Amino acid sequence: MVSISAIAQTASLMGDLARASMLIALMDGRALTATELARIASIAPQTASGHLGRLVDAGLVVRESQGRHRYHRLASPAVAHMIESIMALTTDQDTPHAPLRSAVPVTGPRDKALRYARTCYDHLAGQLAVEMTDSLIKSGRIELSSEGGALTDEGDRFLRSLGVDLDAARHRASSRGTRRVFCRPCLDWSERRLHIGGALGAAICQCYLDNGWIRRAAESRAVSVTPHGQQAIRELFPHDGPY
Repeated sequence: MVSISAIAQTASLMGDLARASMLIALMDGRALTATELARIASIAPQTASGHLGRLVDAGLVVRESQGRHRYHRLASPAVAHMIESIMALTTDQDTPHAPLRSAVPVTGPRDKALRYARTCYDHLAGQLAVEMTDSLIKSGRIELSSEGGALTDEGDRFLRSLGVDLDAARHRASSRGTRRVFCRPCLDWSERRLHIGGALGAAICQCYLDNGWIRRAAESRAVSVTPHGQQAIRELFPHDGPY
């Protein structure tokens, strides 16, 4: 049961300018570090950490660790809907019709090729990998969240039709002495959203290489998409924007 005190606590958290700035910055779905959010809110990183701790305790934000880094994202779509509702009810008194803006941090490598498509260990990463993952999720072929991932029956059939060796991937994941997970979420360094990792991610990457859809760049983790690959990806992985 929702209590009046809980409503008041949530409202007070949103009422702070620094915390509101950080929450709005997270509305695009990316996960950001405390340092990045501190820059957005124009406060010290230590102060930002304190604010984020309160937002995490209140269930508005979740904290995820990946390697040496800790990232923060909105806890659920319900939190995003709440922020959107508040934004819809508020207007700037000086410029009533001006859209609400928040500084957008640049994340990941500055090199455009690396930002677009690269390898992360042995699987695909970057904008291309995230958009293809989004397409697989939207089509119901994969289920992926920060807690884990699973390939659906439809996804199994679809990826096999592309030539992805799922049997070998499952064998690697189930072999003794390996810690490899078959399908796991990997938080993308530049996009700060999830792409597919684990043995499945590696098998997909190898399939794309074998199909001639992508090529590795010399002395770089960047990969280039071939003309044949561009056509195939557009047809097989539809999404809202251009690849």
